[in-house]
Amino acid sequence: MDSYVERPPLPGLAGVVRTVWIQRTGAAAYAQRHLPTGGVEMHFPIGGRPQLVGPLTGPEIEIIPPRTTIVGVRFRPGTAPPLPAVLDDLVDQRLSLAELWGRSADRLVEAMARAETPERALTGLQAHLLREFRGAAHVDPLVREAVQALMPWHPVNIDALATHLALSASQLRRRCLQAVGVSPKVLQRTLRFQGFLALAQAGARSSGRPGADGVAGLAVDVGYADQAHLSRECLRLTGLPPSRFLGGTVDRCACGHEHSASYTPFLATRSRPPLRV
Repeated sequence: MDSYVERPPLPGLAGVVRTVWIQRTGAAAYAQRHLPTGGVEMHFPIGGRPQLVGPLTGPEIEIIPPRTTIVGVRFRPGTAPPLPAVLDDLVDQRLSLAELWGRSADRLVEAMARAETPERALTGLQAHLLREFRGAAHVDPLVREAVQALMPWHPVNIDALATHLALSASQLRRRCLQAVGVSPKVLQRTLRFQGFLALAQAGARSSGRPGADGVAGLAVDVGYADQAHLSRECLRLTGLPPSRFLGGTVDRCACGHEHSASYTPFLATRSRPPLRV
């Protein structure tokens, strides 16, 4: 039986990891639709070779073989694991972790293979990441602030954001490309759709603005001009119109997976005051 369950990361990783998960496929292969999230991901099939999925700018369809178990980690934008390359070199790519980490990846594969359960394998993977981050350079603080400002709840102008950070627009773009993999504008569009998806997955009600309820209301709440604007972005980022992607309802995506560990902290950022730019 197919299953996919997200859970919060270990507390020491909460500042850099958005969510971790365990996915199992049943007797048939499963077509997994990966979406842009603004961050990179690590996919670790138990008994297989781990991969790093670079920042996505559109949907990626992966056919997962039958009876496969995968543990995964989704990083927050700008907080990728230590890598020998800047992230704009890894956009829309899937790379072998062995190519990026060498012997460190081999030792991790061996340790994961010895884990008795997927849950223990996921705990071991997170412990490895904790050690990696302790020895790595800190996240670019200006990029971290930019990512927070680009969350969908309080839309900001990119040029005004650059000025607030005491950077030129070109400097902000360059630092975002290096640390996130995409430009501030692309990240803003990605996070806006993630905000809509989080509201839909949480079964949230729209704010009740006149003439905007259901999908249209949630679209307006995260900064879309209207439902048509959302439809265009949904097609670009998922490959499907909202009605098909959400399975015809506003309260869940059609995949039926458990995403609460991912959307709950994302929605928590709504309570933060807007950045004054």
